[in-house]
Amino acid sequence: MSTSVHQLGALDAEALRAFLLNDMRQHLYLLGLLEECGVTAPAGGPSHAFWGRFDQGELSAVLFVGGNGGLVVPSASSPSLFHALTAPLAQTVWLRSALGERTAVDALVRLLGRGRRPRLDLTQRLFTVSADDMGPFTNPRLRLAREEDLPRLVPLAAGDVAERLGHRPLEEDPAGFAARVRRRVRAGRTWVLEEGGELVFKVDVGCRSRFGAELEGIHTHPSHRGRGHGTLSLGQISRHLLSAMPRLALRVHEQDERTATLARRVGYVSGPLQRLVVME
Repeated sequence: MSTSVHQLGALDAEALRAFLLNDMRQHLYLLGLLEECGVTAPAGGPSHAFWGRFDQGELSAVLFVGGNGGLVVPSASSPSLFHALTAPLAQTVWLRSALGERTAVDALVRLLGRGRRPRLDLTQRLFTVSADDMGPFTNPRLRLAREEDLPRLVPLAAGDVAERLGHRPLEEDPAGFAARVRRRVRAGRTWVLEEGGELVFKVDVGCRSRFGAELEGIHTHPSHRGRGHGTLSLGQISRHLLSAMPRLALRVHEQDERTATLARRVGYVSGPLQRLVVME
């Protein structure tokens, strides 16, 4: 069998898009990266590349490599396909984080992890929804976050990170974390619910394309849970986005039954297991 591996360029864009669209539910994140970043990095922009393995001239496995290994996102029908695909990268890519289907990320850690142990290793479940799946939940008071919300939004977002990942960003990197929250607000990617002058719910829109988007950072302030804010607000943002795209996804940590229950209630359907790793 004829096998070749190379970094994808403009001439490979249609083959890459067709490969990703073959399983849109699994590939919403990669489709968003493709549409937002392009196949190749523009001059002066953040470095990234798509690599592909071709068998008999057909694309069979893909890797997105951002920042020389800062984020690696894999996709293939079988993890065994990654051995040839990662061989050209073994000496140049220093894997720092990876996100994707669990068995594919397992293979990446073995092939590019250089024997290091992850300092963060989370199993997640991918949930997806289309307009036909949606329940009746809406909340018209959900709105885009504004810069004047930042003094209240930053601690709310930090609480989400502490709860989901066990990190305390306002202690570890307060300026950097606040800057990341500000960038999402300026990009129109964060939505909030305000109640009595307090921000009680937030959600971020991650990578997005005409084919769909992933939601991230779904968080209700602990003192405001049990009042339906999460259900109504997730329904609202999902309906809003699905008016312009066919599908949404979100990743839920396997132990986070509260968010999984919320997603199912709104209409999201459970899918394959995912893995997020951040290396030492």
